[in-house]
Amino acid sequence: MKKNKLFRNLLIIAFIAWIAVLIKQQLNISQYKDDIKVLSSKIEVAEDELDENKKKLEEEKQNTNSPKYIEKLAREKLGMYLQNERVYIDSNM
Repeated sequence: MKKNKLFRNLLIIAFIAWIAVLIKQQLNISQYKDDIKVLSSKIEVAEDELDENKKKLEEEKQNTNSPKYIEKLAREKLGMYLQNERVYIDSNM
């Protein structure tokens, strides 16, 4: 009689523990699904930014041989100016 009661109590405890594990797993799955949604949206934003950068680079690539682009690079990157052009430097900087 005591063995049956002990066995039944152990069985109940094991069942409750199993239910607790299932609940914990469901909570983890729910959290993982939320994480997937957040990460997917971050990936979409990053892909959009990459597409924009790609478009800008394609435009820049197409303009590399134009005289305006070459002049712009010479002025901004190399500090070059046209012949007989006056350049004023702000001494307060």
